[in-house]
Amino acid sequence: MTASVDVIVTVNGETRALRIEPFETLLTSLRDRLRLTAAKRGCNQGVCGACSVLIGGEPARACLSLTANCVDREITTVEGLSTPLALSPLQAAMVRGGAIQCGFCTPGMLVTLTALLQEHPQPSREEIRSAVSSNICRCTGYQKIIEAVARMVETRPS
Repeated sequence: MTASVDVIVTVNGETRALRIEPFETLLTSLRDRLRLTAAKRGCNQGVCGACSVLIGGEPARACLSLTANCVDREITTVEGLSTPLALSPLQAAMVRGGAIQCGFCTPGMLVTLTALLQEHPQPSREEIRSAVSSNICRCTGYQKIIEAVARMVETRPS
């Protein structure tokens, strides 16, 4: 039996104290301890992208990231991308473009695309396609996602 450890993590701008198991994944901490359930447990092997979050602004698989390694790093889930009253511009573009269907992959797609747009505010369609290729979507076939993001980039003020 392993002893629990106390850690302090910052999730969506809020500092949280947690008592975790030493090898607890960030996905378990987010979903089971903090009740932030947008990141999904898909393959649980880091392949599907359903559990993607931002750690220090970079996309990461929460199912492969240990919570203990996330101390002193900003963690952002899809819940942290908007407010209860307003979607982020990316979320709104995805809705307008019909790029959300079952919703299982959507949180991972949104955080991955948020990171892309922070690094490359005017990405090409190929850069958008490349970014989302790390997240499996079985409903939309990616085309509506790529089109929604490209349309948003093309129409927003520079």
